[in-house]
Parts: sequence; C-alpha cells; structure tokens
Amino acid sequence: MADSVIGLQMYTLRDFMGNAYDTADTFKKVADIGYRNVELAGYGGMEVANLAKLLSDLGLQVCSSHVGFDTLRDTPEVVAEELHTLGCEWVVCGRDQSYTTEGGWVHFAQELSGIAQRLSELGLKYAYHNHSFEMERFNKRTIFDVLLEESDPDYVNFQIDTYWVQHGGCNPEALIRRVGSRAGMIHLKDMRMHGMEQFYAEVGEGNLNWAEIMAAGKDAGAQWYIVEQDTCERNPFESITISINNLKKMGFE
Repeated sequence: MADSVIGLQMYTLRDFMGNAYDTADTFKKVADIGYRNVELAGYGGMEVANLAKLLSDLGLQVCSSHVGFDTLRDTPEVVAEELHTLGCEWVVCGRDQSYTTEGGWVHFAQELSGIAQRLSELGLKYAYHNHSFEMERFNKRTIFDVLLEESDPDYVNFQIDTYWVQHGGCNPEALIRRVGSRAGMIHLKDMRMHGMEQFYAEVGEGNLNWAEIMAAGKDAGAQWYIVEQDTCERNPFESITISINNLKKMGFE
C-alpha cells in the first residue's frame, strides 16, 4: 500500500454507487485516477466482505467511514466488526442541529464522550465532523467551542471540514491549530464565489488558503487529508481528478 495521506470521501460519487456492480466500477475508476485511500459513506449495496476484497484487490485502503449517530450509539459492536473487516480504524459522524441551547450541547458532548470511549474499547478511533452550524455562538462560546471543551480529549477527535468552517465565518487553519492533536483528519473542500453566492469547488480551484491549511494540518499531526465535493458543476470524476492533481502540484500524495 502506498504511503499516501490523501483520501477521497465516496459521498462525492454517491450517484454512481446505486448497486453493487456500479459501486465496484466506481471504486475501480477512483483507483485508476490515483487515489489510494477512501472514506466510506455506506457500502453502495455491497456486502462488507465482498467490499473488503474488492478494495484490497484495487490497492485501496479504507482510511475512515462515516456512520450515523444512532447506529454508533445503539450498535457499536456491529460497526466495529464491519470496520475491522474493512481494515478501517477511524469512524466519523457529526450531528444535526438537535439542540438550541448551550446546555443542550454540553449534554451532547458528554454523551458523545461515552460513545467514543466505547468505540475505543472496540478498537476504533472516533472523530466528530463539523458543518457550519457549529460556528453559531451561544453567549461567549460557539457550539464547536462547547464540543471541543466539554468532550473527553482522550476519546473525541475531530474531522475538520474546511469549507464548512469558512462557510460559518471562521478560519479553517486557525481552527485546525486550535484543535491541535485532536484534529485526526481534515476534509479538503474548497469554496468559490459567484456574485454573492458560495459554491463548492475542486481543491485548489477556489479561495481557501491551502498552503496554510495543509501546514496547520501537518503541525497538528493530522493523519488523513480527505477530498470531498458535495456538489460538482462538472462530471464528478473530472472534479476529483482536478483535486488530486492540484494536491500533487502542492507536493502532497
């Protein structure tokens, strides 16, 4: 397996993974483009064992997997068994806007710590994935502040999504540096402007400061840098090719 730190969030290609046959073809295309690591968002209609064999045959490593919060809370043993079969040690999820007070988010951070501890006992590392609503401020703290300060640092890590941090009016590289060693992974997602509107862009094709973001990730000790583009304005396979080629030009593999 190549010593690559760049991965692809397969949610980017979700429209091409409606059944097991299409999913297998999509993973092959991803490998042909040059990715060596993938982050899962479901199994695309494939049985876990079959998916594990396919990825191994293609030389693809599962760097992490997004799993729904309720599933992590209610059936962590099942999650762990599946991810171990896939050779994956990182599990990721975020949360919807379930709480409207600072106290509610404090309670959630404490609940999350217990879930993350149980996942650790099962051999998995947990990371919370942010969107932009976590940048909402209650009194003197944002929701993200609460999650960072009130969760157990031994078990709760973070997957910083650069687009959503910027979308929420904050600075991605500054937030990565603040999270420090708990920033286990970074979602590489660029933003471009058209008039007053914000749009997703291929990495390196928008306005985010990638030199500073990647330097912050390196200093924090982030293990994985994962390309994601929620919506593509061109063929998604072309978009992910542009992103990985731009990252290579920046000196990352």
